[in-house]
Amino acid sequence: MLLLLLPYIIQILLIIHVIRTGRNQLWIWVLLFVPFGLGALAYLAVEVVPELLHGRAAQRTARGMRRALDPSADLRRYENEVRVAGNVASRQRYAEELVRHGRCAEAIIQYEQALSGLYEHDPNLMLGLAQAQFAGGDAPAARTTLDALIRHNPEFRSPAGHLLYARALEGEGNAAKALEEYRVLAPSYPGAEAAVRYAQLLAAQGQREAAQQVARELLEQARIAPGHYRRAQREWLEAARRLF
Repeated sequence: MLLLLLPYIIQILLIIHVIRTGRNQLWIWVLLFVPFGLGALAYLAVEVVPELLHGRAAQRTARGMRRALDPSADLRRYENEVRVAGNVASRQRYAEELVRHGRCAEAIIQYEQALSGLYEHDPNLMLGLAQAQFAGGDAPAARTTLDALIRHNPEFRSPAGHLLYARALEGEGNAAKALEEYRVLAPSYPGAEAAVRYAQLLAAQGQREAAQQVARELLEQARIAPGHYRRAQREWLEAARRLF
């Protein structure tokens, strides 16, 4: 009899844990209606085990599962932070999450509000604004913001920002300048994306042999790279192979 009751006892204890520790109330529904075992395991993996381990991998897994179960949880939390604190850091977190949710116009407003006073020319905020503008389909605005970033912060270096600049130029139709930016960036970019975009634009401009040479060199480098690199860059390496 005790064995029959044990699953329900565990379920009740976990629900009590949700309530007492202030966890997202969605977990109560998961524990009640997801087939027993799966719901309990999900709760333990996301909420309990990471607290015990405090490891980065466990925390990343927990964040991923939280987003899968409640995709808007971080968005709501950051929005509340902005309402309560309204400081630059909270606005930046909220704006980044808005972009992840495709709400780029709202993200732009948050960045513009953050870019004031001492932070008027903050390079990370300006880069975030450019990313939101580009994600919202406004390549010229993104390029203009990045030009201003470079002008006000000449020592600032960001591979992501450099790649965005090349993509913004390409989006504007300035293929010649974009090719030059991709050419400079591709060898040092931490990943395959810059080289693949460079090769793709070369191919689009009718420079097929040059595109294949860039792709060939990238694939050769990937062949001797550690396995984790190839796994992480699988999507871009497949895109490089499609150029042949």
